[in-house]
Amino acid sequence: MEQILKILDIEGVRLAVGLLAVFLFVVVNALILTWAERKVAGHMQLRIGPKEVGPYGLIQPLADAMKLLGKEIITPRNVDKPIFYLGPIMIFIPVLVAFVVIPFDSYLQVRDINVGILVILAFSSFTVLSILMAGWGSNNKYSLIGSIRSIAQSVAYEIPLLLSLLAVIMMTNSLSLKDVVVAQKGIWFIFLQPVAFIIYFIAAVAETNRTPFDLPEAESELVAGYHTEYSGMMFALFFLAEYTNMFIVSAITVTFFLGGYQGPFLPGIVWFLLKSYFLVFVMMWFRWTFPRVRFDQLLNISWKALIPLSFINLLVTGGLLKL
Repeated sequence: MEQILKILDIEGVRLAVGLLAVFLFVVVNALILTWAERKVAGHMQLRIGPKEVGPYGLIQPLADAMKLLGKEIITPRNVDKPIFYLGPIMIFIPVLVAFVVIPFDSYLQVRDINVGILVILAFSSFTVLSILMAGWGSNNKYSLIGSIRSIAQSVAYEIPLLLSLLAVIMMTNSLSLKDVVVAQKGIWFIFLQPVAFIIYFIAAVAETNRTPFDLPEAESELVAGYHTEYSGMMFALFFLAEYTNMFIVSAITVTFFLGGYQGPFLPGIVWFLLKSYFLVFVMMWFRWTFPRVRFDQLLNISWKALIPLSFINLLVTGGLLKL
């Protein structure tokens, strides 16, 4: 009995340390990505980007964070307060859960769960729920339209996203992220499942509400979409979640299609971060390259192209595995 209690204590401490490390990584990652997005945008538009606060503008994200921390949180008079406040808090639940099961290296994973990808996908529904709560609770027509758009978009693009991952799961016969990485020791799944990779990445860009699929927060139409009425740190939570979700979908892409932490010469975590941040850069590249699609086009891409294609890919994969 004493030995069991000791083991439980060790596991509890390990989980607590892991969650603290995850929280610190989320904050640092968001600061890095906000600086990187401004620099990428600047160079693509033939300008410099942030350069005044610190060398190469590196301290600019910290200055922005301090500004948001110091700003007053303004609550409009007619909002539904419990739902209004709960929205930005709930958006962080799937972020923390996802980082718990993602293998950054063969030895660097908070918890290896045998249904890891299922846990991530199940908790990702909290993101949609929090956006709906933010839009409904704000008592603002622009926020409500933004949240309704987000729900329609998420429902449409979750299906091809799941089906593209299912093709890889059929090949590995496991839902554990570490098992998926180990299965790519000889050859990465991007070469065996190129169609699934393309479908997943397009759906992932749509799921994170990034350009050209940023209809829920289209500034020219909806002011700021579902977070129009938010200010200070409540707005910052949505901002942090967006950049963290960009990294998470990129990390899942790396885990399922690009060999995870595997690579020559360098340590596994270096390869994992290099691959993940390259995909994040591609998503930033999309923002300054493609125009925003219309809402009917957004849904047609999923229902008329990606979903049928992902079903065909799944049938072909199952047939080949059976043969």
